[in-house]
Amino acid sequence: MAEKTRYTDQELEEFRQLINEKLVKAQAEYEHLAAMVAGEGNDVNDTSPVFKVLEEGASVLNKEEMGRLASRQMKYIQNLKAALIRIENKTYGICRVTGKLIPKERLRAVPHATLSIEAKEMQKK
Repeated sequence: MAEKTRYTDQELEEFRQLINEKLVKAQAEYEHLAAMVAGEGNDVNDTSPVFKVLEEGASVLNKEEMGRLASRQMKYIQNLKAALIRIENKTYGICRVTGKLIPKERLRAVPHATLSIEAKEMQKK
């Protein structure tokens, strides 16, 4: 029996549903993080004579961390959208290095994966 070169349309539809679910959750998380970054802006309360340096420093660090998390979440969303495009092109699940199918278990865990474990290990060397 010949080795499979791509997933069937039914399998691709299963992955599409999984990715769409993850995309909805990721976008909600991104909106939450973006709102946290946008909140607590510099307003007239910052000009108070009782300026609290430590609290301000902690606030800035918290905003920076939320910004990094939001940026990371946006990258994840973009990767999920790219995976949906690969499903449309029927190239989803094919390792971009080896050309072999990425195992379903890996795609279920990391639905935006473009490399098989074999290819990831080759990168480490």
